Amino acid sequence: MEEDKYYQNIQKAFEDLPENFSILEEQIDIEVQMKYFEYTKEATRKENAEACFENREELFDASVGEERKKEILTAIAVYDDVKAYRTLEKFVKESDGPLKQWGILALQESRMLMQSSLLDEQQVFISTGLGGKGKKLRYFTVFINENREELLTESQQKLLKDELVFELKKHDGVFESMDFMEGFSSGLVMLPLQVDIKSVFQNVISECNQYGGFLQEDLIITNVKVLSRGEIIQIIHQKKNEEDNELDSE
Repeated sequence: MEEDKYYQNIQKAFEDLPENFSILEEQIDIEVQMKYFEYTKEATRKENAEACFENREELFDASVGEERKKEILTAIAVYDDVKAYRTLEKFVKESDGPLKQWGILALQESRMLMQSSLLDEQQVFISTGLGGKGKKLRYFTVFINENREELLTESQQKLLKDELVFELKKHDGVFESMDFMEGFSSGLVMLPLQVDIKSVFQNVISECNQYGGFLQEDLIITNVKVLSRGEIIQIIHQKKNEEDNELDSE
């Protein structure tokens, strides 16, 4: 299947990563990230870096427009001076909203530039919508009930959570939270990049299903964002419709 091939390519890329990589820890809207990276491609920021650095106090001036602040943030992110890094650090601490997220991305880029200069080697930066910590990425996963009309019983909820925590510990993972709703259960976890995440969650399902077969084999895994209930239901229905169409065509 195409999605399996895509997943395998991602896992292979993670396996081939050098040791000196950095993960963006904060949860930043993936659209903001895409806009930031597109902006950095178009902006002549290296040419503007020194001038923007000299005018960095504009970042803290309420009368200065958002676009100008974006220009300064992205420009001084590539200015190799600890004062530029401290300016970005101060901006992130004092601001909020979309510009704060823009500032976090600029701060991460500045940090990598400084590390590259100090260590004299290229740094690899990994960013996802859900962020991570250390060498681990955060994932949002959805376990689908065999009976989509009912909530799991208390004993089933406890079993699912316990099995998830147990499996995560085996792989140096971290359990963060879990919610139980009618038709499915969702959780936030962190796992090291090189771990085969698909097999981790499939092991959880297999263990749980030894006690009543209450979970489907299919599940949802994403590191882009926390899905809403409506989005989860839409994905489940879409998957079911695809399976039904495949059966009809046979």
